[in-house]
Amino acid sequence: MIEITVSDIVEATASRLVCGDPARTCRGCTIDSRKVGRDAIFVAFPGERVDGNAFAASALEAGAGCVVMTVDAPEGVRAAAEERGAAIVRTDDPTAFMLDLASWWRDRLGARVVGITGSIGKTTTKDVLTALLARRYRVHATSGNFNNLIGLPLTVLSAPRDTEALVVEMGMDGRGQIERLSRCARPDIAVITKVGTSHIGMLGSRENIARAKAEIVCGMRPGGALVMGASDDYFAFIRDGIAVPAGIEVVSCGSGDGCDVMVSAIELGEDGCPSFDVTFSDGARISTRLSVPGAQAVINAAYAAAVARRMGIDPSEIDAAFGALELTARRVDVRRAVSGARIIDDSYNAAPESVAAGLDLLCSLPCTGSRIAVLGEMGELGEESARLHALTGAYAAAKKLSLLVCVGGEAARAMAGAARMLGMSDDAVQVMDDTDAAIAALSDAFGPEDLVLVKGSRFVGLDRLVEEVC
Repeated sequence: MIEITVSDIVEATASRLVCGDPARTCRGCTIDSRKVGRDAIFVAFPGERVDGNAFAASALEAGAGCVVMTVDAPEGVRAAAEERGAAIVRTDDPTAFMLDLASWWRDRLGARVVGITGSIGKTTTKDVLTALLARRYRVHATSGNFNNLIGLPLTVLSAPRDTEALVVEMGMDGRGQIERLSRCARPDIAVITKVGTSHIGMLGSRENIARAKAEIVCGMRPGGALVMGASDDYFAFIRDGIAVPAGIEVVSCGSGDGCDVMVSAIELGEDGCPSFDVTFSDGARISTRLSVPGAQAVINAAYAAAVARRMGIDPSEIDAAFGALELTARRVDVRRAVSGARIIDDSYNAAPESVAAGLDLLCSLPCTGSRIAVLGEMGELGEESARLHALTGAYAAAKKLSLLVCVGGEAARAMAGAARMLGMSDDAVQVMDDTDAAIAALSDAFGPEDLVLVKGSRFVGLDRLVEEVC
């Protein structure tokens, strides 16, 4: 974790020292006063419901070495800081403060940094890459959903001093955010997993999404490398219009001839886990198998392999790591329900492309009972929401499911309506207003031979359904 003096905090972040010893050394950083440890930096974020500044005194009492506030410190807080030998620092922008502080620590780590962004597949790629790099390096990586303007700095700031490889996810809610993250983390190697339709409601078009994802190169130095899928329809747009002019080498992954990392001979086993061949541009080749289900995981594994090979991981080590993977929970996690049914728990989040991949997996695994999809609404699709939900419903209908359950409001009804229009019978399509309704209707509905996909955007909360039946 970060170790820094108060004077260096002030200098690195252009903040102002209110009181305290500039020579005081601080260790670690948090925005949660309940997680403050001895000598920690506590950054107070003002919020609509909770104002972190109100917890400055409790952070000092817990042992904070430096409290960063966005308001003038009350006299009692200043007195508490002076009594404990702690410092109070004032900033007007705690987000910029965090980014600047993380950038300072990134410079002192000496680690090679890999940044990962994309509409889908970020976390799977991060998990696979972390496992590959751990074969040789001391690795620190994004945990959970710490991939935004606050989460990424916290990830960097929590990296131990001896970190050799730092793997960070970069998410976004709009244009400019990935650029800020990239300029903070300054990746040596970057990955764009997919230019999809997530955030199209905010950005307006897939070209705008492509430009936003390509912001990941903004913090890279010339000579860095960008890994992308060759089949992505914005591959050439980003390569020729953004990456190469910035001096960034583009590494292509995919199933086509000429890819720098080519995957071929993909086959799914009875457990849904894919076997495939990987051929690298240097001629090295492995025949390997992933220990996670779904053909959609293969391209994410290829991205990870491309980065790992560039960082000196031997193909035999890549093969061994592929067979021992454990992914972040609720991402294509096949679980057993109390009834005996198999539940494909992919409830963490959803986009049209990832739902299609989930439906493909549902229909590729062996099943002697019913194939059932419980699909929640997908967020951040804006004016495209009805159309994209309808396309998802149509895709589900083409899969000849035994039952499709759509959870949510108007968007869920659009999904269900399209499924019926494309031939699913009324009794094979159900709409539930929310997860509570789905739990009430489905908690005892799955038979021992059934196979069930549960997937939806995080706000729908379908993970509660999974926990109810498992």
